[in-house]
Amino acid sequence: MATIRIALPLLVVMFCVLLQSTSALIHVVGGVAGWEIPPNKTFYEEWAKPRTFGAGDKLGGKKCSFSIQMGRTQRTTSLKEDYDKCGDDNVINMYFKGPTVIQLNNTGDYYFYSNVGTHCELGQKLHVHVGPGRGYSGRGVRFLELFRRVLPKFT
Repeated sequence: MATIRIALPLLVVMFCVLLQSTSALIHVVGGVAGWEIPPNKTFYEEWAKPRTFGAGDKLGGKKCSFSIQMGRTQRTTSLKEDYDKCGDDNVINMYFKGPTVIQLNNTGDYYFYSNVGTHCELGQKLHVHVGPGRGYSGRGVRFLELFRRVLPKFT
C-alpha cells in the first residue's frame, strides 16, 4: 500500500512534467488591461518582469493581446535605440489589424511599441527577452519547483 501511495503521485508528476515540457505559452500582453495606454510608464515592464519567454511562445490570447484598432498601427523593431526613443528609423514589422498574435520563434530581444500619437512616450511599449528554455507565466510556483519541495517529505 505504501508503494502505491508513492508511485501514483510520481506517475502523475511525470505525466505533468512531460505535458508541461511540450507546450508553448500564450502570454496575454498586459493581462486584463490588454494593450492600451498604461496607467504608468513602467506598466508593461512590470508585467513582463516575472515572466519567462521561451522560443515558440506567443504574445496573444483570446481577449486581448496587441488589440489594434483599424486605421492605427503598432510597430515592432529589433533595435533598442528605436524602442528607447519611440522612433521609427528601423521598423521591422507594422501590424494594422488585430487582435494580433505574435509568434516568438527565435531567441533574443523583441521590442514592441505603439506609434499612435504619444502612446509610446506614455509607456505603451514592451520589451521581452526570449530564451532557449520554456516560457513561464509568472503566476504561482513552477510545478517542478513545487515537486522538488514536496519530494523530500516522501523520502
